[in-house]
Amino acid sequence: MTADTHRSDDGGEDGLAETFWAVSRRLRHRTREALAPWDVTPAQSRALGVLNRHGALRLSALAEHLRIAPRSATEVVDDLETRGLVRRRPDPADRRATLVAPTEEGTRTGAAIRAARRAAAEELFGGLAPADREQLARILRTLRD
Repeated sequence: MTADTHRSDDGGEDGLAETFWAVSRRLRHRTREALAPWDVTPAQSRALGVLNRHGALRLSALAEHLRIAPRSATEVVDDLETRGLVRRRPDPADRRATLVAPTEEGTRTGAAIRAARRAAAEELFGGLAPADREQLARILRTLRD
């Protein structure tokens, strides 16, 4: 039995936490596999997704959306910009500030990545009955908030 399939029979919090972490590891592994064709990190994928959903943002706002330090957001944007997926431009509201926006290629790539991530999640959660999926989603939203 692998670490991902190990089940705790004690039913206590340790068993619940271990099961949660095992599922989380499986989802991260499938996500990494889904991102492989684009050679992007999960952080780059998330940043591209935020920019595609919200449009041009200041680096500080992007960092807030990603819940990472501004310096880390700068590194993520540097890598995406080098690959032609985002571009920086002056903020028309404050020329001292910079906005980051997806390029056309970034928009296309972001849509393809979103579809691949959705397929990876469907592969993992697809075996659940619709009612179970709804209940799991409700529980996870409660824990997240």
